[in-house]
Amino acid sequence: MNLLARDLRAAARHRIGWLLPLAFFVASVSLFPLGIGAEPALLRRVAPGVVWACSLLAMLLAVQGMFSTDLADGSLEQMLLGQRSMTRLVAERVLGQWLLGGAPLVCLAPLAGLAFGLPGPAAGTLMLSLLLGTPVTALLGALGAALALGLRHGSALVFLLVLPLAMPTLVFGSGAVLAALNGEPAEAGLSLQAALLILTALGAPPLTAAALRIAME
Repeated sequence: MNLLARDLRAAARHRIGWLLPLAFFVASVSLFPLGIGAEPALLRRVAPGVVWACSLLAMLLAVQGMFSTDLADGSLEQMLLGQRSMTRLVAERVLGQWLLGGAPLVCLAPLAGLAFGLPGPAAGTLMLSLLLGTPVTALLGALGAALALGLRHGSALVFLLVLPLAMPTLVFGSGAVLAALNGEPAEAGLSLQAALLILTALGAPPLTAAALRIAME
């Protein structure tokens, strides 16, 4: 866990890198009730999609430059030449990024639900759906960042690569919250999110490690 500890120490010294996506999420979620009006039924109806879309974009802002600093200071080459598994290093980096970007979004979910007037069960489902879905976005974002590493306009390319892949977890997550809001079982959407998380956790780290090796050749 040396890389994870190093990333957390670096984040403590440079807070703007992980506070900016959170500020974007809070600002975006706060602006929607002001823009569409204060009608409670309308706010509750749009809440799942709005909160999930804002969280997805905030996560992509957080992970788009995941490996760029390592490339610039030469530490990425040392990782590739080291004795430790590159897949494990990628998993540690993704975990660090999720702790800094995804976990705060999960914690902010009840406040977002309060802003849209969500009842308790729907707000709890929103929090659980973000808990399952934000790691998927972090894993896919790591893969996109590795594929775009060193390219001009790489940040824009990360969005183009990851957004289509992240659509299923957004659909299932917002669908689960909408089901809870309507008094229906939300287990189907949450189960599909859990399946996506397992699939992505198994596949994304080795693919990201391979993409990093290709980028350094």
